[in-house]
Amino acid sequence: MKTACKLAILGAFLATLTGCTGSVYNKEKNCNYDYLLHPAVSVSKIIGGCGPVDK
Repeated sequence: MKTACKLAILGAFLATLTGCTGSVYNKEKNCNYDYLLHPAVSVSKIIGGCGPVDK
């Protein structure tokens, strides 16, 4: 029973995270970066890997 409860909690957590993921393209549409929770928190965005992005 404990294992089933842990699996259910893990599944709910993963479902929440997958709802908060996505990709953002730059203005030229030749580079994109993926984010997990928010586009501003992406490592690629922070280091400027794709340059300015079009919102």
